[in-house]
Order: sequence, then structure tokens, then C-alpha cells
Amino acid sequence: MTIIVHHLENSRSQRVLWLLEELGLPYEVKRYERNKATMLAPPELKKVHPLGKSPVIEDSGTVVAETGAILQYLVDKAEGKLGAPANREDALRYRHFLHYAEGSLMPPLLVMLVLARVPIFGKLGLKKFRPMAEVHFDYVEGELASRPWFAGDQFTAADVMMSFPIEAAVKRAGILDDRPHIAAFLEKIHARPAYQRALKAGGPYAYA
Repeated sequence: MTIIVHHLENSRSQRVLWLLEELGLPYEVKRYERNKATMLAPPELKKVHPLGKSPVIEDSGTVVAETGAILQYLVDKAEGKLGAPANREDALRYRHFLHYAEGSLMPPLLVMLVLARVPIFGKLGLKKFRPMAEVHFDYVEGELASRPWFAGDQFTAADVMMSFPIEAAVKRAGILDDRPHIAAFLEKIHARPAYQRALKAGGPYAYA
């Protein structure tokens, strides 16, 4: 059966399309556009899942929400391809970054995005908050300086998971100064054929 991806433009769901392309699993895309005034997801998504958010996938009657849960579901469906490496330490890093992306890295980025849109006081808050976010950027740079990919020597779903917050940080927070390993990571993933195919499947993607 073909997996249905409920795909919201310029959103985390782009990672789902990318992983599907990497895994070679059949899928179809149902696209949704954001409200131009609020930039929120349309109410139609609530018919798919009560939270009304994207990404959401449907697979033979099973509905799965939350990017990390979806990626793990797809890895399991592909019999472990691009999942946790056999090496224990690499496997631990894999699980760490699969959760770190949304659990720790995205929250400060979201705060920065909100503050950047608040007149006057937002700029002041952004100036005070940015050092806390920089800790995460430095951490990511250090991890990528230690190995080719986040989990180890091999590309995994953890790299797919980490792509969105890194792209968002580069696009919205300009974090590439003195962080060559983050820049190299983005160059590598953007050059992957599966990544390019996912962009065509998902439509315009403003990198968060």
C-alpha cells in the first residue's frame, strides 16, 4: 500500500518526503498551504489528526503524527534501513539526535523566530537570548567535527531529523560564521539525489 503524506508547505514534513525517497518506499503527497495571514496550517488537517498539524502519514489505516515517530515508523517499515547502527555508541548517538532535534534544538530556534517578529522589545530579547541558542549551535558544530554524520560514519535517519533545525538556524539565525562543519553537512545533504527528489515531490521549500 502507498503511504499518504499530509504535507504542509515549508514545514517539518519535508524531512518525511526525504526519508521516503532515501528508503525507496512508495508514497503519495497531499499538499496543504499555510494561511497567508497567520502562516498556520489549514483546518483541513484536523480531519486527519486532532492536532491539525503536519507532518502526518497514513499507512493502511494507521495514522502517525510527530516527525520523530514517523521517521522511526518508516525505518521499521524498511526493516531497519538507515536506522540505528550496530555499534552500541553509534546507536546511542542515533537515538540522541533523533530526539535532540525537536526536543532541545528547535525550542530555542522557535523563540528566536518569535522574538525577531516583535517590534522594539523583541530585538532586545533576541540579543539576550541568542547566547543560549549559540550553545546549541556550537555543540552541533563540535559533533559534526568529530565524525562524518551525526550517528557515526554512516548516513542515518538521525541526519534527516537534524536537517530541519539546522536549515532553520542557517536561514533565520545566520549561524554559519566560524562553523564550517555545519556548512559542510548542509552541502552534503543538499547534494543527495533523494533530497533533490523530495524537493520536487514536496514543492517549494523555503528552508524553514
